[in-house]
Amino acid sequence: MTVDAVAAARRLAPRFAARAAGHDRDGTFPVDDFADLRASGLFGLMVPAGLGGADATFAGYAAVATELARGNGATALVFNMHASVTGALGAVTEELAEALGVPDEALAARDRLLRAAAEGAWYAVAMSERGAGARLSRLSTVYEPVDGGFRIKGSKTFCSGAGHADGYLVAARSAADPSVVSQFLVPAGEGVRVEPTWDALGMRATSSHDLHLDVTVPADRLLGGVEGLALVVAQLMPHWLVASYAAVYVGVARSAVDAAAEHLNARDLGGLPAVRARLGRADAAVAAAELVVAEAARRVGDAPGDAETNRWVWRAKLLAGSTAAEVAASMLEAAGTSATRRGHPLERLYRDARCGSLHPATSDVCADWLGVAVLGGDPDRDGTAPRW
Repeated sequence: MTVDAVAAARRLAPRFAARAAGHDRDGTFPVDDFADLRASGLFGLMVPAGLGGADATFAGYAAVATELARGNGATALVFNMHASVTGALGAVTEELAEALGVPDEALAARDRLLRAAAEGAWYAVAMSERGAGARLSRLSTVYEPVDGGFRIKGSKTFCSGAGHADGYLVAARSAADPSVVSQFLVPAGEGVRVEPTWDALGMRATSSHDLHLDVTVPADRLLGGVEGLALVVAQLMPHWLVASYAAVYVGVARSAVDAAAEHLNARDLGGLPAVRARLGRADAAVAAAELVVAEAARRVGDAPGDAETNRWVWRAKLLAGSTAAEVAASMLEAAGTSATRRGHPLERLYRDARCGSLHPATSDVCADWLGVAVLGGDPDRDGTAPRW
């Protein structure tokens, strides 16, 4: 990870901010933002240097995502999905590949996907389903082996970037053994149909539509080349499934503070002690959340999958989601009624921030996971419902 990537994200953020209101109003995908991301080389952020990428750490990703989100949280959220795919793929070391039984041909296929990302391709995530959420063990999308590959059939929801991505990370259960959950990188095109369904409270520009699959993919599109790795990877790399959202919502929260300060200064309202106090508390809360996200990211780099690392990962997701919602609400109150009008940055940021606690794992699930850990239990196994 170099400073260049963070600097590139910082340069792009004002462009994203200038376009954000229109995309939010119309519920349209920020195509120009993604053209800028491609031109900047950020699609290769998590790709190893040997494959043409920036070889960023998880901490590097978090820094970039926070800066992008200060421009447009919706753009940063979709970018997060791409970074999660490429980051997880790039994190499979030779030692881990050997432990998981990943064959050489699967590693070669992985390298092709990563090299394509470094050259400008980007990937979305198609995991969640109606009635199952993101719980891998409850998916209804199924796959079965066919000559030369796999047949995948099912429907996904909340697929951010649907209809715009070059490929989709699809989680599916084996038709022969439902306990086996695998992941595939399905190319956009024939057999992949987008149903426009996204018209939501916040993050309106993510194009998180439904995705219907009835498609056959080549054998090398099975990630890892081994069936049944999805649940294993979820436990080995929870930072990509849980805490990658955290950096986005820290950026949204910081943007809310910035927007409130601009609004208040323009109206000469900074002299009100109650207003200053709200800004001060918000600044401190965002700084605290930033530090927790940074500590989680540092630990992911030093000891990925470690029990204490994972506790910081879940803390980061919980605090980022709750902090964003609380800060955005407070900043809206500080700014007053005029900031609630459609099109005002704080009105949009309030709605976007409210989504942070809803992404998997939700804030309630994060808090329960952490509570089980505090009580000395196994938070991945103890509970009334499966985490994944």
